[in-house]
Amino acid sequence: MAYKINPDTCINCGACEPACPVQAISEKSDKRVIDPAKCIDCGACAGTCPVQAISQ
Repeated sequence: MAYKINPDTCINCGACEPACPVQAISEKSDKRVIDPAKCIDCGACAGTCPVQAISQ
């Protein structure tokens, strides 16, 4: 199951985007989103989020 970013918690800092080894994270409507078709469930992004907005 792909990781998800909670849009209510995300502060759009962008820390997660460069952490993703498959470029599954992008910006949409002033928030970051994860493309579930690209996500490989590695969790690298979750560890970089300063507000714990990313979960599985």
